[in-house]
Amino acid sequence: MPDKAPGTPERYDDDARLSDETAPSDGAETRAEAEKPGKNPVLVWVKEIATVVVIALVLSFLLKTFLFKAFFIPSESMESTLDVHDRIFINLLVPGPFDLSRGDVVVFKDTQAWLPPVAQKPAGPMDWVGDTLEFVGLAPDASEQHLVKRVIGLPGDHVSCCDAQGRISVNGVALNETYINPAETPSPQTFDVVVPEGKVWVMGDNRNHSADSRAHQETNGGFVNIEDVEGKATVIAWPINRWTVLDNYPDVFRNVPQATPAK
Repeated sequence: MPDKAPGTPERYDDDARLSDETAPSDGAETRAEAEKPGKNPVLVWVKEIATVVVIALVLSFLLKTFLFKAFFIPSESMESTLDVHDRIFINLLVPGPFDLSRGDVVVFKDTQAWLPPVAQKPAGPMDWVGDTLEFVGLAPDASEQHLVKRVIGLPGDHVSCCDAQGRISVNGVALNETYINPAETPSPQTFDVVVPEGKVWVMGDNRNHSADSRAHQETNGGFVNIEDVEGKATVIAWPINRWTVLDNYPDVFRNVPQATPAK
């Protein structure tokens, strides 16, 4: 072995020795892995399912709170647009930040006592399940204190009935209401109103079976407060064979001129 050159420092391979001394052998690694307790596959599966359920509940709650809410249809007042027992989703962004339009189908709270009082039912042992599903948005609202109708008149609109052909007019323009239940010809029911600011005039599509604004003119003039409108009905979600996006029939109101909101 040749002598080191003068001035060459001694070289120690401390890092290599430390690595060699502390690194376990392959056999030690195998023994350590074998000694680790095995994971219970059932517990892993339960944990994964619980995580998925929690995420689904959180997302459903957020959607229900800020975007959509489910309701079921209890009566025939909107046939044949909405049938009894249909489940619908409403868009909570209408009204505010988006405005209502003539022809929108809306769900609103019954603050004017259009509906008879609902008798309180004794709580059942499993009621909390339904209440929880309704709270997070996985079940439709079952409070029975909401109504669903179509917006015919906006603030400032002059709405009247009927012309020589039995049609409703808005701001002097007679409407050909293609959404009305074709099974029956609506019975004429005269009225002549101007919609105040902050309110709407609503009617059911099944005119002969709808206690709507026409039937409640002694209360708030028959108008619905816009602040009571929960949202705009957007889709029929159930039953599956009824799935459809709801139309607000803009062509029906296309020629109606805008009105100055009344005070």
